[in-house]
Amino acid sequence: MTHFICATCGTQFAGTEAPPPRCTICEDDRQYVGHNGQRWTTLFSLQQEYHNVVKSVEPNLTGVGTHPSFAIGQRALLVQTPQGNLLWDCITLVDDPTIAAVNALGGIEAIAISHPHYYASMVEWAHAFDATIYLHAADRRWVMRPDPSITFWDGKTRTVLGDLTLICAGGHFPGGTVAHWPAGAEGRGVLLTGDIIHVVADHRYTTFMYSYPNMIPLSAGAVRGIVQSVEPCVYDRIYGAWWDKIIPEKAREGVAFSAERYIKAIGADD
Repeated sequence: MTHFICATCGTQFAGTEAPPPRCTICEDDRQYVGHNGQRWTTLFSLQQEYHNVVKSVEPNLTGVGTHPSFAIGQRALLVQTPQGNLLWDCITLVDDPTIAAVNALGGIEAIAISHPHYYASMVEWAHAFDATIYLHAADRRWVMRPDPSITFWDGKTRTVLGDLTLICAGGHFPGGTVAHWPAGAEGRGVLLTGDIIHVVADHRYTTFMYSYPNMIPLSAGAVRGIVQSVEPCVYDRIYGAWWDKIIPEKAREGVAFSAERYIKAIGADD
């Protein structure tokens, strides 16, 4: 049995003798089937062709990304805390050099993921580090490789590893999640947002979408819901899903401005 991986979104599926006939995640209108049709690969094949880059982003925050870029191309973030390390979001490639590098930083106690496009090979990561995966229950149907390492949580927030808080913001997916790291940015607070709150080219601002590749916007209500979900958080910095997607300061003001700008642009300004 092989755990095949979709080459377009990077999601690993439950073990089968032959590749699945389709990728459920890519056939959803928030994603897309590759231009050359549905293609599959395996973790072993990726380990021969790719490697991971592990580098510090700020004190107690380390990025892990695959080179050359694979599938959607996001990078993961390792948050180091006194209670253990959180892997925020996930990438498909995990190999011996990556495991050694992450273990040198204290390993992984917990994995939390913003939304199904970044589920990747989360079960492989969980097994490699004996970690627990925390996913919002609203997105349970998108788990393509069920496993006992996965814990589903309900409601608006879930605290993990001391004072890290997972927040269900919705939007891009019903269970769309961001993480609040109070100790980040020299104590000014950080939001880890994946692309639930997406940092745009002007690194002062963000956007919010139902589908990024197909450019389908969210409603005004959904955008307001996202902003309200993070309103209680104290934060000055945002890390999005890619290496360069960072609002280094005044992120709270940037999110508020961006939401109102977005709502006005879609013609829904009250």
